[in-house]
Amino acid sequence: STAVPRLQNDSWGKQYSHALFKAMSHMLCIGYGQQAPEGMTDVWLTMLSMIVGATCYAMFIGHATALIQSLDSSRRQYQEKYKQVEQYMSFHKLPGDTRQRIHEYYEHRYQGKMFDEENILGELSEPLKEEIINFNCRNLVANMPLFANADPNFVTAMLTKLRFEVFQPGDFIIREGTVGKKMYFIQHGVVSILTKGNKETKLSDGSYFGEICLLTRGRRTASVRADTYCRLYSLSVDNFNEVLEEYPMMRRAFETVAMDRLDRIGE
Repeated sequence: STAVPRLQNDSWGKQYSHALFKAMSHMLCIGYGQQAPEGMTDVWLTMLSMIVGATCYAMFIGHATALIQSLDSSRRQYQEKYKQVEQYMSFHKLPGDTRQRIHEYYEHRYQGKMFDEENILGELSEPLKEEIINFNCRNLVANMPLFANADPNFVTAMLTKLRFEVFQPGDFIIREGTVGKKMYFIQHGVVSILTKGNKETKLSDGSYFGEICLLTRGRRTASVRADTYCRLYSLSVDNFNEVLEEYPMMRRAFETVAMDRLDRIGE
């Protein structure tokens, strides 16, 4: 073609510039370059080059997308999960105030990131699992006299069986008269214990409640309401009894506090 000068006698800079331009045109899938192919050999070579370029381009885009997604996979999982929650709320036509409370719960419970914590801890060795749990619950242990003065083995046995829960202001964590299946340890927050005589007792960080029912195997003797956002750890009745069978002295410590609370309730 007379429109494009031959490059045999040009400098190496011009030759490589034209070659790079043609190669990038193929690789970026924007054409066949400045000069159209001439003859069947050029046509087939150009098509092969464009196919190779398109494949490399697609692989680059795929790897780049996977890299970006993997940089914050926990946030992406949270966003995907919350989209399902939004669709669920829309499907059931929940009222606006309920949707807002659900949104606030997810924000406080997961804080924009979601992990399969049980699966992660289940894959670790027991020493590593205990070390992580002790670290995560370090503030709870430091603020709670029951744990601070107890046998470290008892503390570890108790912590490994705790389950993290979040409650919003106004939530009734425990209702009077119901069968108790869990007790609670307060990591952060304020709760009110409401008795029949309309007496309110406040408990905050480092306190626990709900143990009376587990010890007496009866019904709840008072209601407990969250006054603020509360980050609690719950302990089921089966795990409670399992741990205290190994540490009978700690059962007496729980019973002492329970008897004092029953006296104040008036029973």
